[in-house]
Amino acid sequence: MAKNTICLWYHKDAEAAARFYAEVFPDSRLTAVHRAPGDYPSGKEGDVLTVEFTVAGVACLGLNGGPMFKHNEAFSFQIATDDQEETDRYWNAIVNNGGEESACGWCKDKWGISWQITPRVLMEALAAGGGEAKRAFEAMMDMRKIDVAAIEAARRG
Repeated sequence: MAKNTICLWYHKDAEAAARFYAEVFPDSRLTAVHRAPGDYPSGKEGDVLTVEFTVAGVACLGLNGGPMFKHNEAFSFQIATDDQEETDRYWNAIVNNGGEESACGWCKDKWGISWQITPRVLMEALAAGGGEAKRAFEAMMDMRKIDVAAIEAARRG
């Protein structure tokens, strides 16, 4: 187990979520499934209690803790993409699997986890500062999924 692991609370679908992430994102995998040794408030002995998985190289633990806590945008995975094809692939995988679109490159998967599908060209434009950053930022503000060509055009002015 990694020294620092992100723990994500799920109602009851931690294993399904981990399997989905492993199918969609490179350097992702489900590494262990642990079953409850006894009954607990949100489950029974033998139910999946925790799963260990990696998302794009980040160690995670999924905990099936019940319905008490909900995910929100205060936590998100930010996935850097190299082009429109990669951006589309991840965005569509999440949204078309019961997720929902949001603004500025954000979407949410069907388990409530927020994702920022962020083309590198956008981050580079923002890091450049000045007019280039302002134009790219203004273009992004009108988008749901990021349009790489529109960001590149905004960078050029």
